[in-house]
Amino acid sequence: MEKKNLLTYEGLKKLETELHELKVVKRKEVAQKIKEAREQGDLSENAEYDAAKDEQRDIEARIEEIEKILKNAEVVVEDEVDLDKINVGCKVRILDCEFDEELEYKIVGSTEANSLQGKISNESPVGKALIGAKVGDIVKIETQAGVLEYKVLEIQRSN
Repeated sequence: MEKKNLLTYEGLKKLETELHELKVVKRKEVAQKIKEAREQGDLSENAEYDAAKDEQRDIEARIEEIEKILKNAEVVVEDEVDLDKINVGCKVRILDCEFDEELEYKIVGSTEANSLQGKISNESPVGKALIGAKVGDIVKIETQAGVLEYKVLEIQRSN
């Protein structure tokens, strides 16, 4: 049994758009590059041909990866997320007790995680510890850097 990929609706749409772009646009572009490189003759010393074949391989691998994610996708309906406790699909505001700093995260499935965009996975140490916590709870997280303490300030819908 393969693991379910939790996705928000936004994450699902993003993957579907990327898949369409790869299949419809990128495949044609790379096929054209390969055709043009072939027309140059000797393929054994043709850098453009090798580069185009590498690009084709990368595109096909990404298509396969996205299709696998979508096949096992479970979409979190953000409007139905229970706001009493933290779960996938909600946005949380927490206080870092050590640095007295407020942080805001969106809890997403591992496929969508992007710390630069404030999206943390429900499978990451912080995400895992926050799941199920309620407003006012203090969550302790064991990390390599020591124990982190966060106080849950607010739970809201992310959309």
